[in-house]
Amino acid sequence: MAKQIKLVKSLIGRKQDQIDTAHSLGLKKIGQVTVQPDNEQTKGKIEKISHLVEVQEA
Repeated sequence: MAKQIKLVKSLIGRKQDQIDTAHSLGLKKIGQVTVQPDNEQTKGKIEKISHLVEVQEA
């Protein structure tokens, strides 16, 4: 199963590690959507920036 991740809040003013995490998921602009595999690495990244993204099953 895969996860569909959408960036819903701006990265401006966020800590650099949160910005880097969003970029590693392929998210750079508000409204951008990416599909990532449902594995432990992806779950950790989502947890780190959960306040910036919406997640759905793809």
